[in-house]
Amino acid sequence: MELATFAAGCFWHVEAAFRKVKGVVSTRVGYTGGSYENPGYRDVCSGKTGHAEAVEVAFDPKKVSYDELLKVFWSSLDPTQLNRQGPDAGSQYRSAIFYHNAAQKKAAAASLDDEQKKYKAKIVTEIRKAEKFFEAEEYHQQYLEKRGLATCHAGME
Repeated sequence: MELATFAAGCFWHVEAAFRKVKGVVSTRVGYTGGSYENPGYRDVCSGKTGHAEAVEVAFDPKKVSYDELLKVFWSSLDPTQLNRQGPDAGSQYRSAIFYHNAAQKKAAAASLDDEQKKYKAKIVTEIRKAEKFFEAEEYHQQYLEKRGLATCHAGME
């Protein structure tokens, strides 16, 4: 099993995308990339913690490659939007790839270069070392799936 961590705006949306991928064993949504210990949803929404809403993906590399997960990530967002995705605005909604090892870092950088060729605007997605991941409150886990919803872009968050 390996871990991959991605921030792509609303964590409900990106978690749902990864849960559909064969080879993804589990997901959990939470907060990472900031300086505040044990943040909660209200803390992160304040914009003062530095954390991004993110999804941590446990996957079987024999069934799905990290490169395939990167493709899911890129298809889940507009990487040229700084600190926002759709109606969600704030640094907690920034896009980022949090790599767990040197191979992931290299693959993430190569995928960003490939993606940039598709856009006229500069991609603002961060690539940075994975930091401590703080699991979000239980009601956020598999939020869309539990409610039979397809998207979080209806002002629900």
